[in-house]
Amino acid sequence: MVRVPKEALEDVARRFALLGDPTRLRILRELHEAGESTVSALAEAADVSVANASQHLGRLALGGVVGRRRDGRTVVYRITEPAIDQLCTIVCASLSIEPEAAAVPESDADVS
Repeated sequence: MVRVPKEALEDVARRFALLGDPTRLRILRELHEAGESTVSALAEAADVSVANASQHLGRLALGGVVGRRRDGRTVVYRITEPAIDQLCTIVCASLSIEPEAAAVPESDADVS
């Protein structure tokens, strides 16, 4: 195990707490699959209200895990923390869970 410097333990604990919420994990799962998404689409995918999804996205944004951009009047979110995919793979492996392969959009699929 990597020895975490004593000064960083609080930051590490905050990152684990941020990712330790099932609703935030459902939101991140959807963002990983979609690439980018709106609050309303993420709320529907996570089976929560738009207000609840917005609150979770705000926390994920403050934690540096997601970013947002405006597209007219709509706010679009995306994962900005590159280590999220690795973390999910490691945690799934430790639980003997086979991660699902991300869907390939039809436009990216190899058409023979």
